[in-house]
Amino acid sequence: MHPFEKILSVSKENIALELKDFPLLPWADFLLNPRRLRGSDFLMRWSQGVWSESRLLEAVNENGKYFAIPYGPSGTAPTDDVRAFELYFERLEAAGLGKIKRPDILVFKKTDEQEIHRIVESVGGVQELPFIVEEKLRPLLDKAIVAVEAENSLWKSKKMPDYATEFTPQKRLGGKLGLKKVAILPTIIIKEEDRKPLKRWQEQSGIKIHVWHVFYDQAFGISLDEAERLFAEGLIQPTIQTFQAPGGATTKKAIYKIYYRYAYPLGEAIEEPSLVSDSVEDKNGHILPYVKFHGGKLVLHEDAIKVLDSLT
Repeated sequence: MHPFEKILSVSKENIALELKDFPLLPWADFLLNPRRLRGSDFLMRWSQGVWSESRLLEAVNENGKYFAIPYGPSGTAPTDDVRAFELYFERLEAAGLGKIKRPDILVFKKTDEQEIHRIVESVGGVQELPFIVEEKLRPLLDKAIVAVEAENSLWKSKKMPDYATEFTPQKRLGGKLGLKKVAILPTIIIKEEDRKPLKRWQEQSGIKIHVWHVFYDQAFGISLDEAERLFAEGLIQPTIQTFQAPGGATTKKAIYKIYYRYAYPLGEAIEEPSLVSDSVEDKNGHILPYVKFHGGKLVLHEDAIKVLDSLT
């Protein structure tokens, strides 16, 4: 699958918006992109990812002890134009780098900020990082204390039905403590297809990877090593979901939903984002509306700062 389609793939259970009052659009002629972005769900997926990674970067950078930069292509790609976003991935694919998996964010000590900026500027800025082989980025990686794989969900986590439900012995887990398979609560998502590439990157780089998952009202984090322990002990089992790409193709993927109680509290929203309308227009004047998050503020939890302190 093309990296642009992969990054915007949406679980079919999360495709909730259907615009029934609009006529069938001639997508082959749609000016937006040759990947045929087919609906508002995919535009919202793009906007949601941009918003959540921005909140994480701001939260780290305003802490005073640490700072972060985008590193993987989803974080370094243009954020204000979905067409430019698509062309960025076209360029990445043409360079033969589209299938390389890199974490989304790198975190450094605040005292190294000027040195990191100098290194990044010397290679052309953050948007050029995914196009540079990592051997040449060793001075940058040697300064990183943790790498982050960012995920997000459109939920107010504290209002999810099983947020406070206690663990009980589960037959499907061999009697180990857990929740029913249909429980609805905050989880940190790791895709099976990403596990090996992330583990390989962690081993080759020598930098620990953590997965940070942003919800509307708070965020949680877990180390890749701890997630692997949960998988190995059978405490978290994979589930199969069907994903649809912007071009319409569907694929079944195994994902792991890690209960938030196994994670550390990463951040708390002190300002809620607003939902604002936006749209794209094709060359024939057809309008494709969608809703996106705007603003909001996330503050790092003291437990997350302790985790970063331990990694230094």
